[in-house]
Formats: sequence, C-alpha cells, structure tokens
Amino acid sequence: MSVPKIWLSSPHMGGKEKEFVKEAFDTNWIAPVGPHISGFENDLRAFTGVKHCSVLGSGSAAIHIGLRLLGVKAGDAVMCQSFTFVATANSILLQGAEPVFIDSELDTWNMCPAKLEEAIVALKNKGRRIGAIVPVHLYGMPSNMGAITEIAQRYDIPVFEDAAESLGSHIGGKHCGTFGRAAALSFNGNKIITTSGGGAIISDDEELIRQARFLATQARDDAPHYEHTQQGYNYRMSNVVAGIGRGQMLVLPDRVQARRANHDWYFRKLGETWLNAFAENGRVHIRNSSPTGVYFLKEPEGYFSNRWLTTIVVIPEESGGITRESLRLALEAENIEARPLWKPMHMQPLFDRNAYFGSGVSDWLFENGLCLPSGSNLTIEEFARIEAVLDEVFHFRMS
Repeated sequence: MSVPKIWLSSPHMGGKEKEFVKEAFDTNWIAPVGPHISGFENDLRAFTGVKHCSVLGSGSAAIHIGLRLLGVKAGDAVMCQSFTFVATANSILLQGAEPVFIDSELDTWNMCPAKLEEAIVALKNKGRRIGAIVPVHLYGMPSNMGAITEIAQRYDIPVFEDAAESLGSHIGGKHCGTFGRAAALSFNGNKIITTSGGGAIISDDEELIRQARFLATQARDDAPHYEHTQQGYNYRMSNVVAGIGRGQMLVLPDRVQARRANHDWYFRKLGETWLNAFAENGRVHIRNSSPTGVYFLKEPEGYFSNRWLTTIVVIPEESGGITRESLRLALEAENIEARPLWKPMHMQPLFDRNAYFGSGVSDWLFENGLCLPSGSNLTIEEFARIEAVLDEVFHFRMS
C-alpha cells in the first residue's frame, strides 16, 4: 500500500470557514453579491493597508482588468517579468498587448531594474509605446520596488504588481501590492490562503476599483434593463467563496509564520547557506560555497517574505553530482511532490518571438532551482518522511 502523498502546497482550512459558508446558505446569498464579499474586501484592506479592493474570480482576472484600467492597449509593449507563472503574461495577451520579458536579479530573483531600464530605453528608441510594467513578487519574496518604481516614475509608465504569491510579504512594513497603481492577489488552492479559486485587485485609487467592479460585472450600465456601452467580463467572486476567504483571513498570520518556519527547517537541514552570486557574460557565478551544494535566497535588508514556497538552488559541482532533478525524482519516488522553479517565459514556445532583455539569471534559476514541500499543514510525520529522503540523497554531507 502506497504512503499518502505529500503535496507541494495544499489547502489548509482554519475552522471558521464552514461557519461563514453556512451563513451564506442560511441567508440564501448564493450569488456573486452578498455581505461576505464586502466583508472579505474589508479584511484584505485592513491587513494590507490598501484603501480599496475588489474581490474577483481569479488572480488572472485581476491582472487583466488592472492592465485595461491602467490604459494598456492593443499593440502596446508591456514590461513583464520573465521568471513567473504564465498567467502574468497571458493577461497581457488578453489586452492585445505584447509582453517584453525582463530577466531577474539575483538579490530577489524578481525583475531586474537594470534590465528593465535597458528594455525601456531600447523600445522608446524604436518609438514603441510602453503600456505598463508588471513586476512579480515570486514565491513571496518582494521585488525591488524602490528601484522599479523610481524607473517607472522617470519614464512615466504605470506599475501593476503581480502579488499573487505574496500576501503577507512587505518591505519595511509596506505590503506587496501597495507600491504601484494597482495589484493582483490570488487565492488559488495552493496559495498561502485559499478560497479554492479567486483573486482580488487592490489599489489606493478609488475610481480604478469602482471601474474594476463595473467591468467584472459584464460592464452593466445603470438601467432597469441590461444596458451595455463597454465590453465587460464575468469576473465576479461569489458570496460563498468570499465566506471561505473571511475564514482564511482569521488564520493568515499563522499561515505566514508556519511557512517561514518550514523555510527555516530546510535551511538548517541543508547547509545554512545563502546564495551570494553575480551574473556576468550571460552566466551566474557564485561567490561563496555550501557544504551540501544547496543555496537559499536571503531576504534583503528590510524585506519580509511570507516564504510561500521554500525554494533552493542545487549546484552539481558542489553537491557531488546531485541535481535539482535527481533530488526531485528521489522525493517523487517516496510520493513527495517537489517542482522545478518556474520556467521563464522567454524560454516558452508560446513566446519564442517576444523580446527578452536578460543576463542568464532566470535561465540558471530554472536549470538549478527546486520548490520543496511548503504547506502550512505539514505534519511531524511528513517532515520525517522528507528528512529521510534528504538524508539518503545527501548522505555524504549530512553525517
């Protein structure tokens, strides 16, 4: 009989979700309207410090609507982080715009400000209109928003943050998603809190959020009949789903604490070595060394990551030939899920003709990087199973 699967990041209910959902059923608010929607939005505003919020059917919907409201038009170039999930780039395509992919920096693994400015200058010299900049706070690590927003202001380009993975992360107490004009959150089943599916668009711009609600409701004009003067979408969140979100918000600080504790456990187990590296001539060079050949991403000064997923890079030259893939397969053999880091968008067949400005960082991260099981509901017994695999794989280093 096979052992139960250990998932990379499974849903983790807090206990109160059923009460909110029951209330929705008891009051017959089984629709994309109802008190849990405004309640969930209020909870998100209070937690992040943002002024306005609209919950939606997905994080992808939030990016799509956000880009439209920032004025992105067909034919525009949109500066998009290459090292991300495809939803970031697909939302740009939905506006008829062209993603221009920007490599990562090694300090955060997110959008590189130097490459961003290089791309902006190159496209402006060609007379291209740049509709927006879309940095991603990947795996919960905040992007370098100080540098990115400074560049955006200098070139008068709006910033839309993909904060799908970073609820609870901040820089100096300022939450991810509150640096640009607007941002997307995700509550997909694997996120730090989940509503099974769902997302939100957040902004300090009241009119932008009012328009987001309007567009998400098929752009229905104010009339007793169905009147439409603009194209809209069915992007609303249901009151039942929002009830789950309200229950999840009650345990969000605990979930952040648990994810960070997971990261600390792996860090102690696998050599306690932060990555210290630089990119040159299209290659990444590591300045320090690790006893296991495994490196972790350190939080820059003032940064706080929710550590949604624990991520590592494995260097075969230092690990005795162990690769991220051999480690992944060893875990898989014991029914434990681990995944490679995101394959960059500029390496995807879908985008093989799109412009890319990089120095090899995201390529290197994909080649060597792995996401380890990081659920906030991992048990002592599950950690023991994970540890047994790590001990077996790294036996020559772990003794």
